Formats: sequence, C-alpha cells, structure tokens
Amino acid sequence: MKFFAGCFVSAVLGALCVQYSTGGDPREAAYAQDRLGPAFPGEPARAAAPSSTRAPAIAPPSQLGPSAPPFDRDGLTPEEAVNVAVYEQVNKGVVNITTRSTRLEGFFLMEQSSEGTGSGAVIDRAGHVLTNLHVVEGADQVMVTLFDGNSYEATPVGADPVNDIAVLRIDAPRDSLHPIRLGDSGRLQVGMRVFAIGNPFGLERTMTTGIISSLNRSLKVRGNRTVRQIIQIDAAVNPGNSGGPLIDTHGSIIGMNTAIASTTGQSAGVGFAIPVNLVRRVVPQLVQHGRVIRPEIGIQRVYETERGLLVATVTPEGPADVAGLRGPRAVRQQRGPFVFERVDRTAADLIVGVDDRPVKTADDFLGYIESKQPGERVVLTIIRDERRMEVPVTLGDVRREAEAAARPR
Repeated sequence: MKFFAGCFVSAVLGALCVQYSTGGDPREAAYAQDRLGPAFPGEPARAAAPSSTRAPAIAPPSQLGPSAPPFDRDGLTPEEAVNVAVYEQVNKGVVNITTRSTRLEGFFLMEQSSEGTGSGAVIDRAGHVLTNLHVVEGADQVMVTLFDGNSYEATPVGADPVNDIAVLRIDAPRDSLHPIRLGDSGRLQVGMRVFAIGNPFGLERTMTTGIISSLNRSLKVRGNRTVRQIIQIDAAVNPGNSGGPLIDTHGSIIGMNTAIASTTGQSAGVGFAIPVNLVRRVVPQLVQHGRVIRPEIGIQRVYETERGLLVATVTPEGPADVAGLRGPRAVRQQRGPFVFERVDRTAADLIVGVDDRPVKTADDFLGYIESKQPGERVVLTIIRDERRMEVPVTLGDVRREAEAAARPR
C-alpha cells in the first residue's frame, strides 16, 4: 500500500514539473479556451494560442483621454480650414484707405495737415468701394490701396450721413478688383461665427474672428444721428477697422464694421457693424443719385412686440402725424401739491401691416418704406383700442423735411 501511495505522489510531482518546465499554466489554458470559444460538433479541437500572443486588455474609452481632432491633408482642423478658406476667398477684396486733410490753426492760421486710416471693401468690377462716411468725411485726398500694393486716388460717389455709409470709386484694372459678394443679415442669430477683416493700426488685411454677441442694437454716430438694427460682435476691432467688412463662414459680407465700445480706445470685445441689408438698400441709390432719396413717414421710433410695431415717437407735423397716427400719451396726475407725469403706451397705435403686408420687425417696415418714393401713398394697418383700422399715409422727402425744419420761422 505504501508502495502505491509513493508511486501516485511521484506521478503527480512529475506532472507538475513537466507543466512548469514547459511554461504552461492551467489558468492560461482556461483563458485560451475562453478566447477560442467552444468547438462546434465535428470540428477538430483548436490549440490554445501561446501566452506571448495574448492580446493586451483595452481600457474603456473614458480612460483613454480626449481623442485628437481630425485633420485634413494640410494638417488643419475643420475649424482652421474654414478660417483659412474664408480669408483666401475675401482678403483680396479688402482695401486700405488713407486720408489727408488740412485745416487752419493758431493765431496766424497756419495750415496743419492730418492723416487718417480706415478700411473698405470692393463691391463690383467698376471700382466701387464701400466704407464708412466718418472714414473719409472732410478729407481733401483719399487714397485706396489694393491687395497688390498699388494705390489709387479715390473719387467720392455718394454718402448717406444718416447711416454713416459712403461709396468711393477708383480707376483700377478690372483684374486687380476682387469684389466681395453681399450676404443677408436678416437671418443672423446670436452665436454665429463671424470674421472681421480690415487694417487695424495700418496693418493691412488683418483677420480676427468671434461671434455675434447681440442683434438690433442702436448706435449713435456723428451729428447725434442714430443707426438702428446694429450687429454687436466680440471679434477684435480696433482703430483702422472702420469701414471694413464683417464676413460670415460662407465668405459673404453680412455687415460693415463701424465702431467699438471701449474706455481705452482699443478693442474691449464689444464691436458694432452696420447690417448688410441696410447697405443693400442704400448703396444702389448712392451709385445712381449720389444720395439717398429717402421717403419720410414721420415715425421716429417704434417698439418691437410680439403683435407688431408699437409707435413710440411721431414727428410733429410729419406725414404720420398729419395722417392721424398716435404715439404714447403723457398723463398728468396730481397728488396733493405735486404733479406727476407718466407715459401711457396703451394709447399708442400698433402697426401690424403696410399695404396688406404683415410686418413684425422694424427692419421689415423700414425696408418696405424705403423701397418707395417721396409722394407715394402707403396704407398702414393698425390696431387702436383693440380695433383694426386702415390709415393712408402720403410719404414725404427726408431732405425736404430737414430743410423745412432748418428754415427760420
């Protein structure tokens, strides 16, 4: 009996020695069988893979860290590719504008010269250049420098002081002119990516990028004039950017960079641009007539509401006032010895349509009115005291109204 027990122990020890001498491990064999899966009926048994071929364990994606962004053939990310494509498409249409003016100063009225810089955009092959009026206003000489470094003296074509828009013309070869197409600012949304291209501090065709921060701002320009429907952006805009184009990701002009809000005079992340839909209405008249033949309806301000446009201010003796339109009413209340005055907006007319066209925004309303001529009649659909009414208004002429107001009485 002891002999058989000793033989059994010897056999077990011998098997274990052989197993470890060949590098095998029962657990490894079980793991290999699990990897191979069960054999199908009739299929010969499959040998387990050597331990050296065991696949390394793969960590969950959350433990691998952020994946690298995809790159194109030039090694650009999709966002960089858009930036490069936009710049390559439009930068040749951006111009550098320099101005020179003289004025008399001092006791002996000595002639002093001053220079200014700004930006602009080529808008057609005829050599028309779009810019701000304040860039070229009062200048004795205006020079426009194209992308190729050639400079040309510019001739004023027309200006719209109300909206701070000016059009120049240069006599340059057609092959040197690269017009930038005009887009549509009526579909802009806060958060859309934009590009500002211009000449800040004289650095030609510099591009900065950002987003639309807000819409429908009001901006006061020279002479206490107010431009409405302004686009607010956070792209860096500095002195010299005025008049340059604001571009969308499709390479179209959606605005004209005009001003910044800053305590230092340099970019603070708050820039303003005139919407291109306003430019579209003004530029054709400047090219054709040298000025905007603007019809006057006599409504200075409106409030945009969900129901329509609430009349805020009516020009005294203007077309709307003559037609009987009403703005808010001032109500005086006396409390003891004190008299208080409040504004009752419920008394104002609510404009919901013009010539059977519904209107929801001030831009829609002004766009339609400015498509008319002075002397034409439009019919406003209003709501007054919850009653729907039709009010005909004969449009006046902005210039004539201004000249009449300036005459001594």
